[in-house]
Amino acid sequence: MNAVVTDWTQVVDAHGETERVPVLLDLVEREEAPEAWEELWDRLCLHGETVSPASFAALPRLADLAPATAQALELAGAIARGTLQHPDGEVLLAGRPEVLSRLRDLADQRLRSRPAEYDRVFGDLLALAGQHHWSAALENFDDDFYTVACPHCGAEVTIAIGDYGFYSAIRDWDRGDVERRELLPAQVEELPDPGRWMHATAVRDRQRRIAEGIRYLFGRAECPTCASVFSVADAYTSANLPPALETA
Repeated sequence: MNAVVTDWTQVVDAHGETERVPVLLDLVEREEAPEAWEELWDRLCLHGETVSPASFAALPRLADLAPATAQALELAGAIARGTLQHPDGEVLLAGRPEVLSRLRDLADQRLRSRPAEYDRVFGDLLALAGQHHWSAALENFDDDFYTVACPHCGAEVTIAIGDYGFYSAIRDWDRGDVERRELLPAQVEELPDPGRWMHATAVRDRQRRIAEGIRYLFGRAECPTCASVFSVADAYTSANLPPALETA
């Protein structure tokens, strides 16, 4: 078990309360109250996205529970996904490197089994690895759309990756996506990190759709307005990283 001692009287949950979370953690560990998981989610990841100091304080206990309890790993992943929703989230998360390493290993092991919920676990792994905006953006490339600004002319460009095609376009709400241009996928050997790692993980686990989608996401797009070519991943990152991270 983790040796870190938390003073729960000083740690608030999503409802602004203290001391209830450790009680619930004890209950789920002893398997005495299955309904305690529902309340834990409510207090640690309200509505699946709102986190609090108690959320990060609970990660060591969740890491201890995760090898035997799938719900613990899922909740830990959801907390990591919500890091950017809390003003101090990155600091609170970064203060637990050993716990994060354990949780990443557990999520990676889960992916190797190719679970039915592979897409979600893949997103959890990205969040636990600090790739929060990619964790929020990636689904399974069935019909993914991304909105970016052309770095050259500032035009709003829609990027489609999935069953509707692989293209850049200008979205017209009456006519749909117009002025389409085919995307240029990155060659595997040219993928930059974290795309290279993401692609290698998907290939390892035989997730062909995700692997191919990552090649397009880290590839290049032509702006329909000015015809300049730009990196899709760079444009999306620039649009979605908080200002503090953009200049870090």
